[in-house]
Amino acid sequence: MSEPLKLKQMKAISKYTKFVPYFYFLSVIVYWFTDLNKSEGISAYPILLFGIPFLWQLIKPNRKLNFSLGIIFVCLSSYLVLAYLSDLLNIINWSKSSKRFLFYGGLLVLGNFIMSLWIVRNSIKKVF
Repeated sequence: MSEPLKLKQMKAISKYTKFVPYFYFLSVIVYWFTDLNKSEGISAYPILLFGIPFLWQLIKPNRKLNFSLGIIFVCLSSYLVLAYLSDLLNIINWSKSSKRFLFYGGLLVLGNFIMSLWIVRNSIKKVF
């Protein structure tokens, strides 16, 4: 590949990477809704309201909303990280089903924390 083509590709990639955290959180919300909708039915629809701020950031970005979303989800993810640390240090005795939940939710917790930090970084760098 020639250098100008690589440069164009890198610019295109960097242009759209700022949207990755929003698509991540939207996909988690849609998965959560789909999973609960199978068992709960119509009472699962309020979950879709959680997606409105992320969808709004894709349509009409707002720096203040962006920073607020990032900070809120960093705080929520921090509590989940603390739960993992307490499990590793055996501070709390977890039941077997709780440990299984912690194990399978680990990737989700890590993903949430990384994406939240990414949103905060975008806010600080004034990407929007």
